[in-house]
Amino acid sequence: MTRQLLLLTLLAVAPTAWSAQRCAVEIHGTDQMTFDKAAISVPVACSSFTVTLTHPGDMPKNVMGHNWVLSTEADMQGVLDDGHKAGEVQDYIKPGDTRVIAHTRLIGGGERDSITFDTRLLKAGTAYSFYCSFPFHSTLMKGTLAFGS
Repeated sequence: MTRQLLLLTLLAVAPTAWSAQRCAVEIHGTDQMTFDKAAISVPVACSSFTVTLTHPGDMPKNVMGHNWVLSTEADMQGVLDDGHKAGEVQDYIKPGDTRVIAHTRLIGGGERDSITFDTRLLKAGTAYSFYCSFPFHSTLMKGTLAFGS
């Protein structure tokens, strides 16, 4: 009876562990103003998705800070423009900006931050962009996010 219980427990836990791996990604932002990923794919089976941003560099956030911001491709420039006006104290994100689907805080070298967002905010077939909103970083630090793949 103990073997059967153990087997049932393992079977019940295994799918959860497997789907948790698929519903998360780690991305690095470096002192060279790059992300190590240009594309992220979010499976439709994920009800939430977690992005962990790590800054393996040495520079402080006021010099080479990075964040991870998600919006539609069409909203990206407006989010960036308003984020620059909001400044570092607001992590270069306009407070309450409804165009921002998710974002991490601004981090410096040696730091990390995570954000988990509800995938019901995403629509299959919509063009999404992720980027760093630190002034001028998005020219190099950007990528695409696809939902439903």
